[in-house]
Amino acid sequence: MTISSDDTTPCLAIIECGPFATIQDFGRFGWQRFGISASGAMDPVAMALANTLVGNDGATAVIEMALLGATVRVEAPCRIALTGAEGPVSIDGSPAESWRAYDLAAGTTFKIGAARTGMRFYLAVAGGFDLPPVLGSLSTHTRSELGGFEGRPLRAGDRLPLARPDAASGAPLVLPVDRRPHLSGDIRVVLGPQADAFTEAGLETFLSATYLMSDRADRMGCELDGPVVEHRDGFNIVSDGIMNGSIQVPGHGRPIVLLADRQSTGGYPKIATVIEPDLPRLAQRRPGEPVRFVAVEAFEAEDIAIRHRAAIAAMCGAVTEVVTGAAALTSERLLAANLVSGAVCAFADPFADGPLPS
Repeated sequence: MTISSDDTTPCLAIIECGPFATIQDFGRFGWQRFGISASGAMDPVAMALANTLVGNDGATAVIEMALLGATVRVEAPCRIALTGAEGPVSIDGSPAESWRAYDLAAGTTFKIGAARTGMRFYLAVAGGFDLPPVLGSLSTHTRSELGGFEGRPLRAGDRLPLARPDAASGAPLVLPVDRRPHLSGDIRVVLGPQADAFTEAGLETFLSATYLMSDRADRMGCELDGPVVEHRDGFNIVSDGIMNGSIQVPGHGRPIVLLADRQSTGGYPKIATVIEPDLPRLAQRRPGEPVRFVAVEAFEAEDIAIRHRAAIAAMCGAVTEVVTGAAALTSERLLAANLVSGAVCAFADPFADGPLPS
C-alpha cells in the first residue's frame, strides 16, 4: 500500500536513517494460525516509556531504529521523545538527551547518532502517526510487506503523516536516570517444550555456557555463538507453534532465539523459551555481547511477569516535568529533591548542643 501525503499534511520527514528503521506498535495478534507474524516492538518497555513521555497511550506506534539512528525534520510543531539505546542526540545541532520529551517548532531537525550502548532506539511523536492499520496493527513486517509505511523499512525522503501533532499538553516530561530500565543480567528461560530432545550434557551446556550475540541477527531472530548443544535423537520434529522467545536448536547445535518477526511454526526442537520480561533486555544486546541463560519454573515466570508489569507501571508513573532556570530552584522542588530540609541557621554548628546563637 502506498501512503500519500501532500505538502499541506503535517509530517515527520526522514532526512536519513539506517537500514533497520521501521514503524512498530505492540504487534498484531490472533493471526498466527494463518501464518502471519505478530511483529511489534522488540523492546516494548522502551516503546511504552517513549509514548508516556509524549502523553500517548503506551501502545501508540513509534519508529524503531537498530544501531544507526536517524535524522528527521518535523514539518509542524510537535512533541517527541527518544528512549531505548543510548547514543548522541541533537536538535538543530545542539546537544539533547534521550528519555525526555522536547517541544519542537516546525522545521526543526532531530538527529540520533549511532548507538553507544544498547541496540534499538524508539522515537515517539505526540498523537502518533496517521497510517492505515493492517489486521489491527501499524507494525511493519518487512518479509510480507505488511503494515507500517508501505510495508517496508523507512528510508530518506519518506514523509510520515502525523495524526495529531498538537496533541501534547502541559510541560514536557523526563524519566529520571535511576528509574530507567536495566539492560544487563542473565536471561531467564522456561525449559521446553522439547527439552527431552536434548541430552543431559546438552542441557547442561545450554545452561552453563556463556554465549555471544552474533551478527547473524535481525527482527526475526538471533543465532548465538558458543558451545554446541547436543541433541538426543536427531534434530527434526513435526512442525509446531513458535512464540516470541522460542529457542530452536537446529542440526549445527547453536541456539537461535526467535523474536518479534518470527515465523508462526517451526520444525526444529525448542530447548527453552525466554520469559516475556527478559525479551527487552535480549533485544538490546549487541553483537559480541554475552548471553547466559538461567532456568526458572513456569509458576516463577508468571510471578516475575506480574512484578514486571508493576515495574513498568512504576516507571511510567515516575516521569516528572522538565524544569529549567529559576523554575527549578523553588523551595518545593528543592525539598522534593532532598536538597533542603526546613529552616537552618548559617551561624550554627550543626553538631553542637544547646540553643542557636542570637
